[in-house]
Amino acid sequence: MAGGGGTRFWPLSRRELPKQFLNLTGKDRLINETFDRLGKAVPKENIFVVTNSLYADKTMDMMQGRLQKSHVLAEPAARNTAACIGYAAMEILKKHGDGVMCIMPSDHYIVREEEYADTIRRGAMLAADKDCLVTIGIKPEYPATGYGYIKNTKVKTEDGKTADYRMVEEFVEKPEKEVAEAYLAEGHYAWNSGMFIWKASVILSYFKRLLPDIYECLEEIGNAMGSGREQETLDAVYPKIPKISIDYGIMERADRVLMLEGTFGWNDIGSLDAMEVLHEKDEKDNIGVGNCILLDTEGLICYAKDKMIAAAFVKDLMVVESEDVILVCPRQKAQEVKNIVESLEKMGKTEYL
Repeated sequence: MAGGGGTRFWPLSRRELPKQFLNLTGKDRLINETFDRLGKAVPKENIFVVTNSLYADKTMDMMQGRLQKSHVLAEPAARNTAACIGYAAMEILKKHGDGVMCIMPSDHYIVREEEYADTIRRGAMLAADKDCLVTIGIKPEYPATGYGYIKNTKVKTEDGKTADYRMVEEFVEKPEKEVAEAYLAEGHYAWNSGMFIWKASVILSYFKRLLPDIYECLEEIGNAMGSGREQETLDAVYPKIPKISIDYGIMERADRVLMLEGTFGWNDIGSLDAMEVLHEKDEKDNIGVGNCILLDTEGLICYAKDKMIAAAFVKDLMVVESEDVILVCPRQKAQEVKNIVESLEKMGKTEYL
C-alpha cells in the first residue's frame, strides 16, 4: 500500500514526493526497501503496489525496474485502506485466481529482515490452511501511545501444545500512557502493525458480509476487469466507495482473526521522531542528519538538507530543513505536525504542500 500523503512527515514529505518515495535511512527509498524485503518471502513477480493515480508513473520511476507496470494498481481517488485492499483482492481473484495476499504498508522499517520473511511465510501457510484472517502483532518494547494494540490469547492445539499463533480478542485504539503501561505489564497485548495476510476470496467474503456497500462497488469493478470498459468503470465507481479503514470496517468486527507475533524489530516510520530509529544518537540523545552543529543540546532531532543547522542550549526539539521550509517543533508533538498541513490547506498556501 503506497497511496498515503505522509502528512506527519512534512516538510520532507510533500504532495509531489510523499514519504514512501523518500530515502530516510541513507540506503534506499522506503518503497524500494519494502519491495526488496518482501521479495525475500514471496516471488517478486507476484508483488503489486496500490497507489493513487497521481503517483502511478512516479512509482514506476522510483522503483527503477523492480515492478511490472501492470502490477501498479492506480486508485482514481483516495478512499482509505478498505477500498485499497478490496480493489487489490478483486484484481488478484479476477485476473490471477484465488491466492494468499500479504498486505504491507510501503513505509515501514524492519531490522531483522530474514526473521520478518519467515514470519510472512508462516502467516501465508496459516491463512491458506485455516481460511482465516491473519494479522502480525508486534511484541511491545515500551508503553507506546502512538500505536493501536491487539489483545490476544494463546491457542492450544489438539495435542495440547501451545500453537505458534494467537487468537485475537480485541483491537484497541491508541491508549494513554497509563493504559499502555498496563497493557505492557499484562503481557497479552501487541502493537498493531497494520500488516495482514489472507486469501483474496476470504477477505472479499468479509467485505460482502460486513461492508456490503463497498463490496457492491468492488463487484462492479471486478465484473469489468479484462473488458474494454475496465478503466472507465474504475474511474466512475471507485470515487463512490465509502471511506473507511480495514481496521474499523472489518478487522474489529471479524469473527476469526489469528495473530502471529513479530519480534523482528519494527517501526512504522509514522512521524519525524522516528528518526531516532533510523539514525544513531550521540551521548546526549541528539540525532543530526546532514550539516548540523549541536552545542550543549539534548534530545534534538536535526535534519539539514542544503543549509547548516546550528543549535545551542536547547533540548527535546525537532528542527527540519527542506528546500523552502524550516520546521521547529517539540519532539513530543511530532504526531501533530499534520495539523500544520491542514492549516496551510485552509490558508490556501498550497505551494508549501
